[in-house]
Amino acid sequence: MKTGDVCKRDVIAIRASGTLAEASKLMREGHVGSIVVVDDADPSRPVGIVTDRDIVVEVVAAGLDPATLTVGEIMGRTLVVAREDDDALASLKTLRRRAVRRLPVVDAAGALVGIVTLDDLLEVGTNALVDVVQAITSGRALESWRRA
Repeated sequence: MKTGDVCKRDVIAIRASGTLAEASKLMREGHVGSIVVVDDADPSRPVGIVTDRDIVVEVVAAGLDPATLTVGEIMGRTLVVAREDDDALASLKTLRRRAVRRLPVVDAAGALVGIVTLDDLLEVGTNALVDVVQAITSGRALESWRRA
């Protein structure tokens, strides 16, 4: 299964020049814990990600004003993405290896097309394991039936 088959296509994004207050409002309205940051000049190109935890730990707990800071000022500088044609389990390994919980998904040209989370990919992995268990169980049942 491809990452593009698993990802959510309705991505909440904000330009790097947007304020953290704006980002927080968008996350609240969208019921999400992160927002993809896109390039000011090319809003189809993801450049970062900001999470609710980033806002709490880096801004609120530090006593800074989220209305005066931009998402570009607090986002991580190294964005990890998945391509929509990447294997979903390979994307799961990327999450584990890079210690992140979300990956913006891009097309071959690097344009933002979705977002995939650890939960999305764990569901794929869990379903694959269920299929393996069912195959083993079915094989045993068939073998028992043939020998009866």
